[in-house]
Amino acid sequence: MSVNAPTAGILGRKVGMTQVFDESGSVVPVTVVQAGPCHVLQVRTLDRDGYEAVQIGFLDKPRRLASRSERGHVAKLESKRSKKRAEGGVESPVKAGCEPKRLVREFRATAAGFAGGVEVGGEITVASLEGVARVDVTSTSKGRGFSGAMRRHNFAGQRATHGVKKCHRHMGGTGCSTYPGRVFKGKKMAGQYGAARTTVRNQKLVAVDTENNLLLVRGAIPGHKGTFVVVRTANMLK
Repeated sequence: MSVNAPTAGILGRKVGMTQVFDESGSVVPVTVVQAGPCHVLQVRTLDRDGYEAVQIGFLDKPRRLASRSERGHVAKLESKRSKKRAEGGVESPVKAGCEPKRLVREFRATAAGFAGGVEVGGEITVASLEGVARVDVTSTSKGRGFSGAMRRHNFAGQRATHGVKKCHRHMGGTGCSTYPGRVFKGKKMAGQYGAARTTVRNQKLVAVDTENNLLLVRGAIPGHKGTFVVVRTANMLK
């Protein structure tokens, strides 16, 4: 196994699934992701922030829905505090000069090592992923609500014979006899299932459509159609 470098990543939305044909004529199931363009909002440095990262945003957010802090994060806003800081000789950080974004995420990488080098205010497109073999995709999985043990944990259920009545999908006994006389924490039981942050690793990147800002990722990725996704180069290749 080898580490994939340099670091590249992009934000987008899941469009849906389809299938394409590879060079040998075999059918390949793929998930279509509308990725970018993403604006570079901030570049974290070790001296100022204590760590190195690149912060990018995806999909413009209407100004009427954005708070003042969200608008001030991407553009310079005049205020009494900013004027006092300017008079005191405090230099304001560089702003991206774009619209507020609906999805903002950080990638742990240096500005020089991220997708060929970036700077605040620049754009990242799907072209930065050309030549990348495999990616990791992170998103929120579909919510399944309150589910039973068979659906949530793949339990076998109980028998349909020998005295089992009207409890064929029940999980069975959970007690521990008189001692300790309680159920241990973390036991697999019925409960909330799905709607959790999920990552699929080492998915093959089948194609990159730079004209339409689309990525074709082999197989399924978590989430419903339209959910936001984070695509980054796989950190470990098989």
